[in-house]
Amino acid sequence: MTKIKSLADLRKKKEDLQAKIALREKSDSPEGRVLVKVAMATCGIASGSKDVMEYIADELNKRNIDAIVSQTGCMGYCYAEPTIEVTLPGKEPVVYGDVDVKKADEIIEKYIRNQELVDGIIPVNYQTIENNKEE
Repeated sequence: MTKIKSLADLRKKKEDLQAKIALREKSDSPEGRVLVKVAMATCGIASGSKDVMEYIADELNKRNIDAIVSQTGCMGYCYAEPTIEVTLPGKEPVVYGDVDVKKADEIIEKYIRNQELVDGIIPVNYQTIENNKEE
């Protein structure tokens, strides 16, 4: 644990804890919120997903977009890391690959704000069981 050496350190610690508490409170009722999951398995972290996650969380907060940003494990798209899954309220999730900070900014502005799809979508490679049932 880092030592608090100044009033600025204490304020920073307070802000960090308040942000974590707010995230927990939001995650109790995710309906109506934008959900962003960032793949943070080893391959994602090695490709820069930590920076992407921090950027997305900061920018959504700065832009007053009501969202929950969380980390998840491997999504199975190691070749396209860093990957994020974005779910807009009432919409199906969309997975984006090769996301860097610049791409993350484009996703926030075009897809999250204006619901315009952005290049870099990873096609869904599975179907639900219900879709596979014979009628």
